[in-house]
Amino acid sequence: MTNTTSTDIRPFTVDIAQADLDDLLTRLARTRLPQPAPGDNWDLGTPNHYLREMVDHWQNGFDWREQEARMNEFPHYLTEIDGQTVHFLHVPSAVEGATPLLLLHTYPGSFVDFLDMIGPLTDPVAHGGSEADAFSVVVPSIPGFGFSTPLVDRGWTMARVARTFDQLMRRLGYDSYGTHGSDGGAMISRELGLLNPEGFLGLHVLQLFSFPSGDPSEFEKFTPEDYAALQHLEWFQSVGGYNAINSTRPQTVAVGISDSPVGQLAWNELFNNFGNGTSLVSRDQILTEVSLYWFTNTSASAGRYHYEEAHAGAEPAINHAPTGVAVFADDFKTIRPLAERDNDNIVHWSTFESGGHFASLERPTDVVADLRKFFANLR
Repeated sequence: MTNTTSTDIRPFTVDIAQADLDDLLTRLARTRLPQPAPGDNWDLGTPNHYLREMVDHWQNGFDWREQEARMNEFPHYLTEIDGQTVHFLHVPSAVEGATPLLLLHTYPGSFVDFLDMIGPLTDPVAHGGSEADAFSVVVPSIPGFGFSTPLVDRGWTMARVARTFDQLMRRLGYDSYGTHGSDGGAMISRELGLLNPEGFLGLHVLQLFSFPSGDPSEFEKFTPEDYAALQHLEWFQSVGGYNAINSTRPQTVAVGISDSPVGQLAWNELFNNFGNGTSLVSRDQILTEVSLYWFTNTSASAGRYHYEEAHAGAEPAINHAPTGVAVFADDFKTIRPLAERDNDNIVHWSTFESGGHFASLERPTDVVADLRKFFANLR
């Protein structure tokens, strides 16, 4: 599945300057929280009691250098595609014929979403699988996120990212590959399905974002589970104000969260509150993600995707590529009749009783097992 590898790729090491770490701690020590809302709960947004506890842990318990060392256990690289610096991890499997796989992260996540999955995917025998389960993985940072910065121009839609990542896989020598993603990563994966480049194996996602069109006949196939998923969507819309802000004034809100680490933490409330308080993401996982946004100063460029997508004017299109969906209990619930309207080759559907929007952080073993099953059925 491989041919020659491009030389236009340079190694990269995650190494945040000590001065930046010292500045973060100084800012945390000077935190000024807002006046708390009555009850100080999650009804109106991120509450003070949560922020106070997290800031204390950020200052006194969290070890960025430990997390940095964990990131650097894997090889990182930079390359230039479409005028943009692209950062990525590339971990080929030692197993001959391993399936090449793109792992595409969330918002407000990063490549860190997948650190717990790389070992089981690339070395399955050491993690309860067989050699037939092996993947060679590429974990890029979406342009404008993490170390794929600075974002050099406008117009970075998910479709443009899909084309960029297809070029990345070709540059790495892969003429055939599949993809997996959640949230923004799921959207990019579907765009790759629409693009359907030569050798594309298929996409495995945690969500397919298909919504009612207004045609009453679409509800004829709805099951009780589908109506429950619609109710879950209504809940998410009630707390998803960040979508509206990023879709209209992303640069304005970025001023505050680029100047205050606690503002960045509060803005990234989905790590804790997605699923209405059911999140299993740990404190250190949250602070690793938030710290990465802080150190790279990427709140503005990461949030800009909502604006670009809202103003892209893309026409609806049907994805014909082989598609697998894993639905976790406390995540956005993909509504199957609507998903099948927009994706006519769904060949795999699984549900999980525990885990949510950030399942690669919460339930990495389940995600790995489902990936193995989906791609095994495509061979």
